Amino acid sequence: MAARKKKRTSRKKPARPDQKKAEEAIRTLLLWAGEDPDREGLVDTPMRVATAYRDWFGGYNQDPVRYLKRTFEEVDGYDEMIVLRDIDFESHCEHHMAPIIGKAHVGYLPDHKVVGISKLARVVEAFARRFQVQEKMTAQIANCIQDVLNPKGVGVVIEGVHQCMTTRGIHKSGVSMVTSQMLGLFRKDARTRAEFLRMIGNNP
Repeated sequence: MAARKKKRTSRKKPARPDQKKAEEAIRTLLLWAGEDPDREGLVDTPMRVATAYRDWFGGYNQDPVRYLKRTFEEVDGYDEMIVLRDIDFESHCEHHMAPIIGKAHVGYLPDHKVVGISKLARVVEAFARRFQVQEKMTAQIANCIQDVLNPKGVGVVIEGVHQCMTTRGIHKSGVSMVTSQMLGLFRKDARTRAEFLRMIGNNP
């Protein structure tokens, strides 16, 4: 008899604690590390770290779809590739909460409409400023652009240095991870993909 599939139940997202609770958690970590959170150099650290987290993880308060909603169609028939390369980003590994520092390259083939280039960088930042896995972040950026702009194709390449690998565990510095997501013509047409890779300086 075939085993029954378990029915998936949607988990309710826990409520976000306030600043005071966040600071208490940081005090606990300082104690766990062997420190005295009441000494002069650390007395304001819980407040500073909680404030820094509000900045580092501001992506949870951003809607990347909204950035792509305003488009422009008066481009005199322009239908060639648009590429924004070397977009600096800062993210954090969801497994160790360690920084991921890198660059993103984004390209798309417009279909009668384009978006302001700063909005592409904002989409990258909205997804980066969350706890992330680089592979997932790459796919999220590409899928968001494809779903909202509906272009002929999208290409995203991300190069990231993971501090969870360079400062702990295997301690290998000078190592970067490269991920890519190709959709539409970027996946189907080798020439389109090759053109994108050449434009970002990654010759195939």
